[in-house]
Amino acid sequence: MDNSGYNMGENDDVACTSEDSSRVKEHSYEQREALPGEPRCTICGRYGEYICDQTDDDICSLQCKSILLSRLAARENNIKERKPIVNITVTDECFYVRNEGLTNDQVASLRNKMGISVKGESVPDPVVSFSSCNIAQKLETNIETAGFVMPTPVQMQTIPAALRNRNLLVSAETGSGKTASFLVPIISHCSQARSDQSTQDKRPLAMVLAPTRELCVQVEEQAKVLGKGLPFKTALVVGGDAMPSQIYRIGNGVELIIGTPGRLLDLLKKHDIDLSELSILVLDEVDCLLQKGFIEQVMEIVTALPQPQIWMFSATVSNEVERMASSIACNLILISCGKANEPNKSVKQVAIWVESNQKKKKLFEILSSPRHFKSPAVVFVGSRLGSEMLSEAVTVTTGLKAIAIHGEKTMKERREGMKMFLTGEVPVVVCTGVLGRGMDLLKVRQVIIFDMPSSIEEYVHQVGRASSREGEEGTAIFFINGEDKKLFGDLVRVLKSAGTAVPPQLASYKPPSSVSHGKCNKKRRVGL
Repeated sequence: MDNSGYNMGENDDVACTSEDSSRVKEHSYEQREALPGEPRCTICGRYGEYICDQTDDDICSLQCKSILLSRLAARENNIKERKPIVNITVTDECFYVRNEGLTNDQVASLRNKMGISVKGESVPDPVVSFSSCNIAQKLETNIETAGFVMPTPVQMQTIPAALRNRNLLVSAETGSGKTASFLVPIISHCSQARSDQSTQDKRPLAMVLAPTRELCVQVEEQAKVLGKGLPFKTALVVGGDAMPSQIYRIGNGVELIIGTPGRLLDLLKKHDIDLSELSILVLDEVDCLLQKGFIEQVMEIVTALPQPQIWMFSATVSNEVERMASSIACNLILISCGKANEPNKSVKQVAIWVESNQKKKKLFEILSSPRHFKSPAVVFVGSRLGSEMLSEAVTVTTGLKAIAIHGEKTMKERREGMKMFLTGEVPVVVCTGVLGRGMDLLKVRQVIIFDMPSSIEEYVHQVGRASSREGEEGTAIFFINGEDKKLFGDLVRVLKSAGTAVPPQLASYKPPSSVSHGKCNKKRRVGL
């Protein structure tokens, strides 16, 4: 045995005499990254602290030893093996697989072609296949069953970084696959941890926070699809559902908790939920969660957890959000895919200048026109009462069945409404911002923004609900007038970037110039 590692025999699952006098690492995620000149694990590329006693290969953990030996056995038995892609040469036409490591130039070329930008220390290389992530075969099968042929750009970079035990801040367009970017590594970690445990530990291992009940329901549904057949159970913790049933489910043993901050905090304060094993926390729609109304609750939850990995996701990440994220999680990797803070390029934006007293008439014209109306459609309004009144008016005036969804409806009513909409029973939903963030409304072809939101970030998210996940172009129509003046500057920038026609009234708008009114020696208070 040389100095490059510890020779691992069949029963080496207790403390050993490795260089740091610690136990043999059981999982690859427990191992650190390899430093320049150090041996690398032949399976995952991390620090090859040990030598396999049967092959003399450098490996990082018992997990990678098991993978190595199973692959050798498969070859000996002439079983076709699904090998990870470990090298990609990028050309203008396609990717080619080779058997040696990626060069820095090849990694840079791949990221450039996929629109991936990264910032941080020791950022893992992207992948172009789920099989190259060393995840369980059953999880890989579930991914294929769910319709993922190959990773999207955000998944290419995020999944390997998440599997390397890193803190992440990820910005990517709506409809780019951010949910699977955190669910795949969560399910991989949880199912592996549970299958390796000698006792039946029932404590949660991961948590996802999201700002709306609908988004939480959607995340849980996708988690169930990807985790099917694995030792992986979920608990949904949102308002509107009975808390006793949520507590009972967590008490019976779950791997992942998905919930809204208010209900989760209420549960943690009033009930004895053991989160000592929780190692992953996801903040979905992080820019919303770090705004007034959520941030205090989020920070209470973060401080109550045992220093987990933190992964933060949104389609809109400002400099302020980046600063706040860096204060929550250290040594962040920042990943950006596509154009930051702009609507998905697959959405056609249509701006209509219309005065407030004419908006209903214009909406009815669009919904009554076979040429302009594309079913199913989502209409965004600014108030709960407005959604109720407008949905009734749509049904009476156009004959189209419409329903309202907003925060004052019960969870049962909101679930039933979404089911009717997604199954095609109802062609129009009139809603407030509860459906504006993160909702993967696969069949929605059209979004109509009746009342402009208060920020350009919310506009980007609402437009994104029209993004087709099957390559078809969605359409987002928005009504604009002088009452939305505070958005004019940002709107012009976004529309011009997308090559969208700008209404003359909007194009001629000039932001007020900053006028100096003399010197002022009084210091301005900031951020106290």
